[in-house]
Amino acid sequence: MNPASLPNYRTRVFPINPLLGISFIFFFSLSKIPISTSIPYAQYCNDVVPESISVGPLSKDKYLLPHFRNAYQTGGNPILGTQYSVSFRTQNAYETRTPGVVRIEGVLSFLGPRFGVFTPGNSTRRRLLRMINYRAPRRGGIRSLRFRLDGLWSLADGKICMAGSLTGVKSGISYDVGFKLNYPNSPILNSSLVTGTLECLDTNRDISSCFDKISILGLSPVDNYEYKVVDRENENGVFGIYDGMENASLGFDFAPSLCKAVRFAGRFELEYMEDCRSVNCDPLGGGSGGILPGFMSFNGIVCTNDGKVRYLLDFSNSSYNGRQLPFNPSTVLVAEGLWNGTKKHLDLVACRIFNVKDTLAKASLGDCSIRLSLRLPSTLSLRSRSTVVGQMWSNKSVNDSGYLGRILFESPRNGNTRLEGLRYEYTDVGHLNKSCRGKITGKHRKGTYPSGYSSDMRFDMTVRNGKGQIAWGYSSPLSMGDRFYGLGESLFAVAVNDSQSGILNISYVLSFNPVSDFKLGGEELSMKSVEISAEGIYDAETGVLCMRGCRHIESRSKRYAKNESLDCEILISIHYPPLSAKDGSIVKGSIESNRNMSDPLHFDRIELFANSISILQADESIWRMDLEITMVLISNTLACIFVVVQLFHVKKYPDVLPFISVVMMTVLTLAHMIPLVLNFEALFVSNRNRQNVFLGSGGWLEVNEVLVRVITMVAFLLQFRLLQQTWSARVGGDGSWNRLWVSDKKVLYFSLPLYIGGCLLAWFVHLWKNSYNSRLLHLRHFGVQQQSFWGDFKSFAGLVLDGFLLPQIMFNTFCDSKERALTPLFYVGTTIVRLLPHGYDLYRAAHGSTWDFGGIYANPRMDYYSTAWDITISCGGVMFIGLIYLQQRFGGRCFLPHRFRGSAAYEKVPVVATTELTTREVIS
Repeated sequence: MNPASLPNYRTRVFPINPLLGISFIFFFSLSKIPISTSIPYAQYCNDVVPESISVGPLSKDKYLLPHFRNAYQTGGNPILGTQYSVSFRTQNAYETRTPGVVRIEGVLSFLGPRFGVFTPGNSTRRRLLRMINYRAPRRGGIRSLRFRLDGLWSLADGKICMAGSLTGVKSGISYDVGFKLNYPNSPILNSSLVTGTLECLDTNRDISSCFDKISILGLSPVDNYEYKVVDRENENGVFGIYDGMENASLGFDFAPSLCKAVRFAGRFELEYMEDCRSVNCDPLGGGSGGILPGFMSFNGIVCTNDGKVRYLLDFSNSSYNGRQLPFNPSTVLVAEGLWNGTKKHLDLVACRIFNVKDTLAKASLGDCSIRLSLRLPSTLSLRSRSTVVGQMWSNKSVNDSGYLGRILFESPRNGNTRLEGLRYEYTDVGHLNKSCRGKITGKHRKGTYPSGYSSDMRFDMTVRNGKGQIAWGYSSPLSMGDRFYGLGESLFAVAVNDSQSGILNISYVLSFNPVSDFKLGGEELSMKSVEISAEGIYDAETGVLCMRGCRHIESRSKRYAKNESLDCEILISIHYPPLSAKDGSIVKGSIESNRNMSDPLHFDRIELFANSISILQADESIWRMDLEITMVLISNTLACIFVVVQLFHVKKYPDVLPFISVVMMTVLTLAHMIPLVLNFEALFVSNRNRQNVFLGSGGWLEVNEVLVRVITMVAFLLQFRLLQQTWSARVGGDGSWNRLWVSDKKVLYFSLPLYIGGCLLAWFVHLWKNSYNSRLLHLRHFGVQQQSFWGDFKSFAGLVLDGFLLPQIMFNTFCDSKERALTPLFYVGTTIVRLLPHGYDLYRAAHGSTWDFGGIYANPRMDYYSTAWDITISCGGVMFIGLIYLQQRFGGRCFLPHRFRGSAAYEKVPVVATTELTTREVIS
């Protein structure tokens, strides 16, 4: 048998001559068999596609090679633990001796259930788009699997049969497999399903160790698909539901723009009409007795330039748009459609999938009686904010089996899709004159307020009801005047005119998510999102925004209909602070109901506060970040310089080393060592994640963090060297310095209880703050972060370091030394380095931004910073400098009364002999 054929992939031995060998090498390079398997092709596949010998590469333009993606699968235990998305891609194709039979090589991939939607981290659009990360429960299985396959494809009947093996699994698992697929070559709507099976055929192990047969169901994406059904229905005029609304709908010359509009619209909400109480309105054919789906999404398969589309219509009761998840045949319809450019609506015919409960291999499309038509409104208004709307119905009569009642659907209100030609119509602004006149024309305010076209009009907010319950959300303009508020992520964003004068019409969307038992009137909103559409007027001269809002109230009865009522008796007032405000002013506002208190839809006043920053605040904060980073680098560099000066001092005067307090040197050494060992949140970045989100990138902070770490390491090594020299000078003698050790022990005995007591006091204060059940706890909801005990401990450690001269002062007092052990540049310079952050904190409090990013220099989590602490610590540092100066000039006890000065002192005398003491004790 010819070795290039596919009957058996096993190695065969037969005599060859040189010419035949050259031919074999050439032919083998054409066939490109990349894998080796023990499964003979003829044994597994001859009954599907009889084997045939390859004769050369297939022209790339001759056929559209088989492929599919996002297919559905069942089976596969134990290697597939849950639902996987299946895809197949042909890599190489070859002509064979049999006409109409093509040899193909491809990869069958199984992707595990971990899918995500990424949100760009642009701070100017904070949380406008949400990050969704779907993680299915782990029930065994592998993240992904890839099978390399080789086999034959029959063009006549679309049969494919291949053999291959599992590749790329690090665990060493190996399976030989067989793959059979029905792949229609010229499909129409009711014959567009792709079905197949993957079987474990491993002969090297017991068959019980193989995985279960895997069944696969997908859709053929071939270009030669024929849109016969929708063409016929369009010719018969069955899609006339939106005829005559051309002026109220948007049109497109380029069909992909329509597909993007539908795709970006997201999950459509379904609204069942009144007849659904008496007839079947389940689009999946389950009858009217079950729970009707609330949402539908359009998952695109094909979108052509001439306006022809194919969709999977996915139904569920979740608002999450799951187009990246593998489709479930029991919850989808398969549809084909055609864009009617003249009438400006998209028409579709949809079919249900049958016979999927027994085996996917027998799945088929049927009951293609469902019709859909959707359009894109050319105007939005307060009560209509959906960019895509449509209807679904059946072409059957009411008495026929499979009849479907009329269902309306619309894209989510206030979505981020901005279509060219779309405009906003202000329908309720004229009714606001009486309600808003007093607010807009109130007392004149001084200052410059945000422009109506500025991104400062959008802000994240904290919402609080009358009972003090908290929720978080955002408030964002939808349109300003005749222009839409631009969204960079949208392909349809409309440019905004920056000019503004006088009072401006404006529309808004306010959305917030309650966290626990939040009540709006008599309705408990736990785990629900509240969205209010609003429109009104904004006065840039006073910074006042006054609007009427509408809120959709869902019906409690959802069995047969998703009826909703609209509450438009809502008054919203928002006050923006001046751009130059330095008093901590933030955006404030209220949401009130204009209904009577006896009305079921009435709710108490809700207050809202901004918890995001303006562009001016952002610019000021970035400038301050750069300044504080520079100050950190300068301070750490100066600290290194002052230690080097002290090292030169003790090198020039080595006799003063024993008169330096070991306790003080230990405190200074630990101050540089602990941040390096324990990583105190990168030493100067209090919360890297928060700042990196604000800056968009943490690169600049990370570079400077490295520099600070390097300089801190240098300072630690220098300080450790000074400690080592001080220690060596004490222990290197012959016992003459024992009294100095006694003095240092007294310093330790006095300072250690002082430090421990201060730490305990900080702990008790921390417990008191956490247990203090008052308004202080609620400040956390408005951006005030409560500090952990570890943070309080670090602040106390900063206070100890601020008073690093205290051990030296006590040491000088106990031994009554007047040696100039510390050079003035060291103790004065190091103290100034410690006090400068407190001086800067006083300046920052008086001239700082209204938004605080936590601080890099003068970090509140690394020391005590407040007006009282700053003044107290600064005065204490200056006092310690004065005491050290007096002690080194007049003696360690010069500041004590005369009756407390009588004690032992030390003075140096010339060395007489090697056995004499270099110091004598003089009793005063």
